[in-house]
Parts: sequence; C-alpha cells; structure tokens
Amino acid sequence: MKLKIFSSREYLPEGVDPSSILYPLWSDLHSELIYQWASPYIKYVQDRANLFELTSLADADVAILPFDWRSIRGDSWRGTTDQAGMTLALEFADLVQKAGKPLVVFFGSECSDEALPIDNALIFRQSVYRSDAKFAKTPIFPFFCEDFVAKYLDNQVPIRKKSQKPTVGFRGFARPPSLDRHIKTFYYHSHNLLKHSKLGTSPYKGEVLRTKALSILQNSDLVNDNIEVFERAVFFEATDPTDKMKARMDYVDNLVNSDYVFCCRGSGNYSNRFYEVLSCGRIPIFLDTDCKLPLEEFINWKDYCIWVDEKDMPNIAEIVANFHGKLSDTEFEDLQHECRNLWLNYLSPEGYYSKFAQIVEKSILVAA
Repeated sequence: MKLKIFSSREYLPEGVDPSSILYPLWSDLHSELIYQWASPYIKYVQDRANLFELTSLADADVAILPFDWRSIRGDSWRGTTDQAGMTLALEFADLVQKAGKPLVVFFGSECSDEALPIDNALIFRQSVYRSDAKFAKTPIFPFFCEDFVAKYLDNQVPIRKKSQKPTVGFRGFARPPSLDRHIKTFYYHSHNLLKHSKLGTSPYKGEVLRTKALSILQNSDLVNDNIEVFERAVFFEATDPTDKMKARMDYVDNLVNSDYVFCCRGSGNYSNRFYEVLSCGRIPIFLDTDCKLPLEEFINWKDYCIWVDEKDMPNIAEIVANFHGKLSDTEFEDLQHECRNLWLNYLSPEGYYSKFAQIVEKSILVAA
C-alpha cells in the first residue's frame, strides 16, 4: 500500500531542488536534477514511483517539506540563513499543523545537528552525535551516491580473493596541521560560542583524524597500503570534464584494488566515502567519531565494516590485520557481496525510501 504524501510546489523556493524523496512524484524536474557527476536517483525515479502517492493535505498520511533544510541553513557553519526560504518553510509547517497532519523535514549538511524553529516535526538528519540524548530517536538518512558498480564497473562487482596481508585503500584529501587550520578552528569555536553558547566540535576534526590514521596505516608492516593523499580536493576542484572523469576513475580504481577502504568523518559527523565504498562492494574501515548511522533498527553495522572507535585509532593497523586474519577465504568474499547488497537494499535511494513508510509509522503515526 502506498504512503500518501502531501507536498506543494508553492512552498518550493525558486531555483531550489526539491527534497529527493519527491523526485518520482515531480517527474518534470528530473532532467534538471540528475547531473553527469551525481546520478544516484535515476533508478529511484524510474522504478519507485509506486512507493508513494501525492495527495491533498486532507487525505495525506504525512506532509513533507518540499525542500531540504540545507537550502535554508547552507552546507557549512559559515553559511547564512536564507530568510525567504525560512518564511516559506514556516508557512508550510503552519499549514500542516493546522490540518493536524504529521510533518517530515529532511536536513542534510554538516550543520544538521542544529535545532530547527519548527515544533513537532520528524526531522531526518545526516550529521548528529550518538551520545546526544536528544537525537536518540532521530532518523538518519544516508549520503546518496552513484551506483559505482552500474556506472563504472559494467554491473559486475569485482570480488577480491583473500591475501595473507590486507590491502587498505584511500584516495583523497588529507593534509598535515597548519597555522591556517589552527586559525580557522579558533574562529569556528569563537563563532559557535557566540551563536550557540557552546564550543561545538570543530569541522576540521575530520582532517586531523584522517591525516593521523592514514599515516599510521602507511607506516605499518601489518597492512599493504594503497593510499594516495592530496592536499586539495582533486575531483571537486577539477573544472575540465576530462580531468574530472580521470579523477573519478582513479578513485574507482583505488576502491577496486583495495580489500578495505578507510572512511572517516568530514566537516560533518558523517562520511560520504562510507556509502561509496559499500556501493562498490568493498569493506569499509569505519572510524567511529560518535556517529549515528542510518536504519540502525534494521542494520547491525558492525557486521559490515571494520569498526574502529576513535580512542582506538592508534591501533588501527592491528585492528585491521586481526579482523582480516579471522576471516576465511569464503567469508572474505561473502562479506564483499553483503556490503554491496546492503547498499542496494538499504542505502541506495530506492532501497532507503522503501523503508520510509516503516520509519514514519514507527516515529509518527503510532505515536499519534
């Protein structure tokens, strides 16, 4: 049975993408939303329109704010609030509240642990801290990445055979400490203290941890490293399409030729790479920085990755080697398939949104 959804384009700011859950329902916007370098929604749009039905507010099971709160808040702590978007969001929330319907808001950005000026809404977030009690029942949604196997690997998961020593991969941005980063960190804490009356967690924490962990792995005899580090974001900074494609294919090649891939938070307390690794059928090394992951009621996350607590990072090479050593040849290959299937069934747009009605029912409809 389809979940009945209400949303309205009248409350969608001009030039702003709708929330991705609405893509199959607003089909005329697809060509503007599926980009050459970020095409995770094609299958969801084509195959999953039967999940939801767009209805009037009176007939709806749930109302969805038509755009991600990211559009109001911005992607980073430096962002300024879009007051016009805020006005539309509050008007929509008021409309829904007067109708007595539950409201869902998606908020994806490094700032998505911030409070919203809307009462009684179910807020799906990306970057929160598991130990913070106010997020105990908060649903988390994943970073929706491309299907790496379908787009780059001819629909064939490249399963690796187990070797005696594990190969750890990483290709991307990491840089050593600098005066510039210390200044930015000081500025962030000062800004946060003035605005939110708390120091907060530095958005540069991910850089620090990533650099330290990769150095440990590169200097360990317990693992083979397939680690390529750059002091700039090679893919995102590339402007020429040929250079951009080369950077992407080099990244895919790094994933394919690694047994395990290191994943750590970025500016927010979540990792985009984590989902890309799973999409490719590779096993993540997940550095846990008090993260809350999606669909924890369905997924035992420690079954699908090498889980490294932040406090145990100095021993990361030993943890990887011990994990690898305990797997049989068959278990190692099976785990790669399981990681791929986990992404397909739970973390791709079509997989995740197929669970949306259950999340809403558990969080809102039963409580109501």
